[in-house]
Amino acid sequence: MEDFNSDPKPGRLVLPIVLIGMIATTYTFVRSIDEEPVVEEAVEEQAPEEETEIKTEETTTTTTTTIPREVLDYIEELLSEKSTADQLGQKVTEANEKWDNKDVTYQEAQEEFKDNISDAAQFSDTIAQPGPPDSNITLVNAHEELKTIAENIFQDTEEIFEGLMASDTGERRSAAIESFNTNIELLKQKIDLIVASISNS
Repeated sequence: MEDFNSDPKPGRLVLPIVLIGMIATTYTFVRSIDEEPVVEEAVEEQAPEEETEIKTEETTTTTTTTIPREVLDYIEELLSEKSTADQLGQKVTEANEKWDNKDVTYQEAQEEFKDNISDAAQFSDTIAQPGPPDSNITLVNAHEELKTIAENIFQDTEEIFEGLMASDTGERRSAAIESFNTNIELLKQKIDLIVASISNS
């Protein structure tokens, strides 16, 4: 006796079961997959290196040089004589210009030139004394040069007067004036050098 199958297409029952099984399997598979952990690289922030400041202490060595009182007095005297030299130079120049411009008479010019000789003589004597301390040989030698220049200035004023008296047309007097001005400037420069040498010693 043959079995009787009431469903002429038995495969249509199997298909839904297979599909359900596949869906279940897929769902289970997907759920079983662990999410890969996201590994974040920890960036270690390095603290900036501290700059080590090397402080070099500057040691200033101050050398105090005490200038003796008598040397300071000598400097003051020299600076005073430098000012006097300026005044003498201006006085002699003005007297000569007044004569050149005929602003004074011949007799008046003679008197002024004689006064200049007297002032130059006084100036030379003042330069000579008292001078620097005898213990400072360098200053003593330098001061001897000042005395020589001051004496030359005095002689220049005498020569200026002789030039006024000369029978030439003023050449002798002009040469004496030029020598006088040169020596005045030379004396002032020498004073500056002496003062500077004392200050820098």
